Amino acid sequence: MSSLIDPDLLFPVDERTRSVARSLYGEVRNLPIVSPHGHTDPRWFAENQPFPDPAQLLIVPDHYVFRMLFSQGVRLEDLGVPTVDGTAVETDGRKIWRRFAEHFYLFRGTPTRMWFDYVLSDVFGIDKPLTPANADAHYDSIAASLATDAFLPRALFERFNIEVIATTESALDDLRWHKAIRDSGWTGRVITAYRPDSVVDPDFDGFHGNLDRLGEITGCDTGSWSGYLDAHRARRAYFKGLGATSSDHGHPTAETANLSDSAAAQLFDRVRSGKAEPGDAALFRAQMLTEMAKMSLDDGLVLQIHPGSWRNHSASMFARFGRDKGFDIPTRTDYVAALKPLLDRVGTERNLSVILFTLDESSYARELAPLAGVYPCLRLGPPWWFHDSAEGMRRFREMATETAGFYNTVGFNDDTRAFPSIPARHDIARRVDCAFLARLVTEHRLGEDEAREVAQELAYTLAKKAYRL
Repeated sequence: MSSLIDPDLLFPVDERTRSVARSLYGEVRNLPIVSPHGHTDPRWFAENQPFPDPAQLLIVPDHYVFRMLFSQGVRLEDLGVPTVDGTAVETDGRKIWRRFAEHFYLFRGTPTRMWFDYVLSDVFGIDKPLTPANADAHYDSIAASLATDAFLPRALFERFNIEVIATTESALDDLRWHKAIRDSGWTGRVITAYRPDSVVDPDFDGFHGNLDRLGEITGCDTGSWSGYLDAHRARRAYFKGLGATSSDHGHPTAETANLSDSAAAQLFDRVRSGKAEPGDAALFRAQMLTEMAKMSLDDGLVLQIHPGSWRNHSASMFARFGRDKGFDIPTRTDYVAALKPLLDRVGTERNLSVILFTLDESSYARELAPLAGVYPCLRLGPPWWFHDSAEGMRRFREMATETAGFYNTVGFNDDTRAFPSIPARHDIARRVDCAFLARLVTEHRLGEDEAREVAQELAYTLAKKAYRL
């Protein structure tokens, strides 16, 4: 490991505990990566073409990077982030990279800094921190690497020791790139996940047209409640046929509902006809989470719920740059009352798997761990998004383990679009978990042999079990 990453990174200061953490980490550091939820582009693996220049790979698509720079006055246009209307933005990768290097100090102490140092050292073999003075040299070194066969997407997939990676596609996606991967003969396992937000959220841009399109591609009558549900079943089956083992739902809240069939049909008619009443959109989203859980009982897809983000908080930035541009902000999230209708319907089903994520850390010990600690269908997803950090991972283990244990969690998933940072994220998670387990060992709360078993589970096995891989 290069000088950018210390061998004892994130391990305890106390020598005895650090020694145990080192030993545990030594047994899991080289395990294969299971990445069951993320947003990498399947086209990369289908076409297996060289990645673009360093800026286009590492800066332009990464909202963790450009949101921080924007907060300090750097325009997104100057970072090459494309606009909705096609207004010109910076396209010179070297200029974007230099601008990033000038502001790299802003990331001190953040997980982005740690991930980026990993990428420089472990992926590109650069052992000097990025500075304005060496920006061009780093750019040239990375660009030269990207031009070689060893840095093609499939080669990196294999070098990263990825056993399986899941992308996430809209319910309306034709999955052409997944079909191309399947037909190519390459043995890398890249699967999809069913993301139906655009056809279950009445507030989603173009919702009514999306339902029309859903009907066209499935041959189902999406003008009726029963036909609409049949369309989802058809799409879920299609996604399963191309490897999907899960669905994913990014709702504003965790609210669920358990309406009668007639009440649900009436609600759908109001939403579909454009005559929705106040509260109907939220109620429809809530009912659809329960409907998706019922479908999961039939087809076996794992249900992931990612609630609690106020998406596109800045209306002006959304209008100019569109979705996923760093303006999604966490909100307070209730789980106990919100999930009760769904749990009343399917909560004790042992063959159902519902993975809960949160951006509201205050809910870990108070709500999520107690819920997952008793309902057979529930599991806790790892720290997500703003909490995908060493501190967030530590807090999660401290607050969730006492009530939910380790085995009502699902290990780690990286939930990223940034393909080169995947090994970094998994390594950080393994280090944090080994440090936590080492503390339990030295406090005589867990035997070292048990800690070794748990470390393997957290790094590898639990994700495979939870996502039915």
